[in-house]
Amino acid sequence: MRDKMGSNDFITLFFLVAAILIFLQLRSVLGRRTGNEKPPFDPFSAREANKAPASDDGKVVTLPRREVSDEDRFAEVDAVAKPGTPVNDGLRQLLEADPSFRPREFLNGARMAYEMIVMAFADGDRKSLKNLLSKEVYEGFDAAISDRESRGEVVKSTFVGIDKADITQASVRGNEEQVTVRIVSQLISATYDKSGAVIDGDQEAVAEVIDIWTFARDVRSRDPNWKLVATESEQ
Repeated sequence: MRDKMGSNDFITLFFLVAAILIFLQLRSVLGRRTGNEKPPFDPFSAREANKAPASDDGKVVTLPRREVSDEDRFAEVDAVAKPGTPVNDGLRQLLEADPSFRPREFLNGARMAYEMIVMAFADGDRKSLKNLLSKEVYEGFDAAISDRESRGEVVKSTFVGIDKADITQASVRGNEEQVTVRIVSQLISATYDKSGAVIDGDQEAVAEVIDIWTFARDVRSRDPNWKLVATESEQ
């Protein structure tokens, strides 16, 4: 009996040690919440590009980063908008108010946001739209989606791509910076009624769409997110 009990104690101890080792291994692989987790993806934020990957021991490795001079920043503005134009002047004013602003990075973010918003509107994805639109613009999009749903209509869209995206206006109004972008995109879109018949658009043809969208953010805010605050179609 004593031998049997000793054997059972050994087995119990073995599994206890194994459980502790497994727990420690999972903890090292999965990590734990610290309150510093990454926020939801924002297409306009360039902060993630400036973060170095973490090493295996959980420490952040900070890589040396070249400081960008005012001359370099304004050279980027000149590359995006011709010097002496109102757009260039507006971008320089914006850059003075917000030294972290990068025109090319903004345009890349605007392209991504444009596709996300267009497809979210077609799909009736209100959750995605709410994160990217100002309150007023969201209310307009929401009303249009609700009106479409009340009639039993469905929109099916395929985003082909963006041909061109140019900044046409930039300014700082009070504590708000605004940038207007002219976007030329290619889209396949068709609206179907309850019976499945096409009532608008074309389910096969690629259409060129030209939109003029204005994005804004508060200069004082630490939040890097830009919101779509105005839309209009050139066509």
